[in-house]
Amino acid sequence: MNLEELFNQYKEESIQGRYITLDSIEPLLQKINTNNQLKIIGKSVLGKPVYSYQIGEGETKIFLWSQMHGNESTTTKALFDFLNVLNSGSDLAKQLLRNFTFCSIPMLNPDGATLYTRENANKVDLNRDSQNLSQPESKILRETFESFKPDYCFNLHDQRTIFGVSDTGKPATLSFLAPSYNEEREINESRLKAINLIAGINEVLQQYLPNQIGRFDDSFNINCIGDTFQSLGVSTLLFEAGHFANDYDREETRKFVFMALVSSFTTLCENVIVGNGINKYLNIPQNKVVFYDLMYKNIKINYDGIEIITNFAAQYKEELIENQICFNAYISQIGELENHFGHYVYDAKGALYKDDYDNFPKLNQKADFYLDNNIKFVNGMIKI
Repeated sequence: MNLEELFNQYKEESIQGRYITLDSIEPLLQKINTNNQLKIIGKSVLGKPVYSYQIGEGETKIFLWSQMHGNESTTTKALFDFLNVLNSGSDLAKQLLRNFTFCSIPMLNPDGATLYTRENANKVDLNRDSQNLSQPESKILRETFESFKPDYCFNLHDQRTIFGVSDTGKPATLSFLAPSYNEEREINESRLKAINLIAGINEVLQQYLPNQIGRFDDSFNINCIGDTFQSLGVSTLLFEAGHFANDYDREETRKFVFMALVSSFTTLCENVIVGNGINKYLNIPQNKVVFYDLMYKNIKINYDGIEIITNFAAQYKEELIENQICFNAYISQIGELENHFGHYVYDAKGALYKDDYDNFPKLNQKADFYLDNNIKFVNGMIKI
């Protein structure tokens, strides 16, 4: 199966970019609601509907949810691409629907999606509320979990651009985790099933995304939903959609999430057991915070009459302005950048730094500056 061709065939073209709201997906949900598969299973803090979509008649039950964090929309896009496959009438669709029953919550946090925030409207991180269940969205997720009784849970998220694959200098475009079920991070039967499945996904995806897949930290936190569901004996997989080169809209990353979803279920469907799965899983390099969005090297600064050569880095803040996500670059580190990488790197070769303030970079300052008076950087990039 060529997963690239499959993605191109079933990509949902009507949703693009980072700002995916309930208004973006409601028409799509109605379009695929061909047999009353769509239900409103509750309301958000601000009274917006939270939908579930269930399809298939197979014995193995798969529970997926996305946008638990409102500003993490890449997996939502990929989930709709996958739902298009399930509704295609193809041989693959028939095979999957015969073997599985899928229950998905495409947008658990519609208020956070509109506000483009991690938290819900009460400023609560739903992924730290799995024990207190203080928020309506947390209760909706837990009630659906208990009534559906899944065999596998897919916890779908985005991760920041700061993560790389260990010290390789490659961004962690996708990261996976079989969450721990206890403080000791032991491996029981349900966690082992998740580990083996991730090992299988990784083997498939290395063909399409070599050396850009990481393993997320497995420190135990019972307040996190994946750890809770794993502790309740249900095999749970965390998906983290990260950065791919020059893909801040995460349209390329979306493709790899889609591939990961399809390969998950074809692997389970065909009962392809990965030999030595634990070692293969542990050999996936761990995520490491090693990246800046923008890095500037060998910058000359005139500091109180003394010229020094230094480096600095900038990071984008994703800011919602007039219903558009704007990537605004702010200086985030000055001086020592050893053992770090940049998604964009500029070597100034000793050019003199100037700006409209004090002529030396300062933390949290907008990345607008000049080099040798003739090269202008606006929002971190050279202005032509």
